Amino acid sequence: MSQTLKSVQEFYDEAPTTDISEIFATWMDLVDGLKARVAERFELTRDPSSNVLESFGGENGGPTGRIRAYAGPEIDWMVHSHMENAKLGFANIHLTIWLGPQVKVPHFGLALGAFPQAWIFVDSVPRTNLLVDTDSYDRYFGPLNAEWEQVRHENDFLDPFVSRSGFVRASLSPMAHAYTATTDSRTTDLVSKLATDHLERWLGWVDAAERVPAEEQAALAADDLLTRRNIAERDPANEMGDRFFGQELTNTLVRALWGGDRELPRAHEQA
Repeated sequence: MSQTLKSVQEFYDEAPTTDISEIFATWMDLVDGLKARVAERFELTRDPSSNVLESFGGENGGPTGRIRAYAGPEIDWMVHSHMENAKLGFANIHLTIWLGPQVKVPHFGLALGAFPQAWIFVDSVPRTNLLVDTDSYDRYFGPLNAEWEQVRHENDFLDPFVSRSGFVRASLSPMAHAYTATTDSRTTDLVSKLATDHLERWLGWVDAAERVPAEEQAALAADDLLTRRNIAERDPANEMGDRFFGQELTNTLVRALWGGDRELPRAHEQA
């Protein structure tokens, strides 16, 4: 297991042209299934602002993509998206779920891709400062440490992916799984288990969570929105969007990730 500080752009630019259609299809099937599982549990409505992003890109043979954004009484903002030019070695698939402030469960983060090696990100976004809120650490993060260590120790085909951006590193929980890897069955089998277990555990957290007092919810919702916006806007990989889609469309895509153009009310306004 080795580590590099290469950016997404550098990985993509330095690699030979590689057809990653197989792993792209595998990642899509996995994430589509997870999204369907979420839709079984939560009331979700697609935000009309994302309708225009049902299909974008494709100019001059470049990547194409889709962003579907949802909201509901318990879910403040959920993004189910992808962009890809698999035959030329690029794909990125997201399922990110930002809870409303009725509970203080960490948000759900999953991003899978290839450029052209496999790229994996599985995490739970904290809602509080874990150095202060040790109850949240002990409940949601501490119990995952043994699994985090096991994944690193037992899978020598994984290489830690470490962003050069200090802000990106600050946005990760201590139990984040962020790797590049070979595009073979070892990777897809491991990721399928990690992602499925991650979602089922997260759903259990939501079901077991105590309700946040009504007088505290507005402040939590405001913090959540600022966190989501900052993560979306400060992502260094947005440079790839500028390259593939141009700055104007990329700005629209970034706003879709945090809900900058949303039309539906926020979760605490619906509840």
